[in-house]
Amino acid sequence: MAKKVRKAVFPVAGLGTRFLPATKAQPKEMLPLIDKPIIQYGVEEAIAAGCDQIIMVTGRGKSAIEDHFDVSYELEKMLEDRGKTDLLKIVQQISDMIHIAYVRQKEALGLGHAVLMGAELVGDEPFAVILPDDVIDAPVPCLKQMIEVYNETGCSVVATQVIEGRAISAYGVIDGESVAGKHNGRLFELRGLVEKPKLEEAPSNLAIVGRYILTPAIFEMLSSIQPGSGGELQLTDGLRALLKKEKIYGFTFEGKRHDAGDKLGFLKATVEFALKRDDLGKDFREYLKTLTL
Repeated sequence: MAKKVRKAVFPVAGLGTRFLPATKAQPKEMLPLIDKPIIQYGVEEAIAAGCDQIIMVTGRGKSAIEDHFDVSYELEKMLEDRGKTDLLKIVQQISDMIHIAYVRQKEALGLGHAVLMGAELVGDEPFAVILPDDVIDAPVPCLKQMIEVYNETGCSVVATQVIEGRAISAYGVIDGESVAGKHNGRLFELRGLVEKPKLEEAPSNLAIVGRYILTPAIFEMLSSIQPGSGGELQLTDGLRALLKKEKIYGFTFEGKRHDAGDKLGFLKATVEFALKRDDLGKDFREYLKTLTL
């Protein structure tokens, strides 16, 4: 019987240079999609998937993330005194939503290194990894879909998305065999993984995106592999080593992924999330119709 996935690791130590100067003095994870920071979407997804512990792997300049999920006594007192009970409830829900632990990544040495920083807090149990730049809009949370696959297989699972054309070269890509069954061709048993291949060398059009369910054996793999280019420890290399010892599955989730770590992706996500809002959607849609495009 596979252990339950209870913990989710969030690697958030990156500098966010693609959004400079906005990220000069604030974490990119705190940039708002409408009125909620990017990272909160990921935390809410983890909670909806059944996780009860969040591990943030942070770096310098990330204190705003800790402050966001902490209690803000002064703000709460001000809202209470002014009778703004709706806003008070929203603020209190953020600090009450889940237990969060923080570990410091002193140097940005790659995604694999960031995951390895969480080893002591994760312990000997399976865990999720969420890259908050990938905001996934799905009726059933993406991570919940993946945990269901993990519960069936007892093996690590990586989220995959079809990427057409030369854009595939920006991703890790799976080489896998479709698994027959109830997942309607969305589940693949991995034969291999290739990091950022040329289009003509890509083994498939299935790219790995920012959701993982990993067994604790990944920590041994990450501790034993050599750093790659730039001295960084790549998670893909760790997964490739793990694949020699355990099965790994790729799962093409149902839902829409927004790359909020990219300026255009962030803009698209903002528009689409706004259009779905009950309080904004109608008026925003009418405004968009007035634009000359």
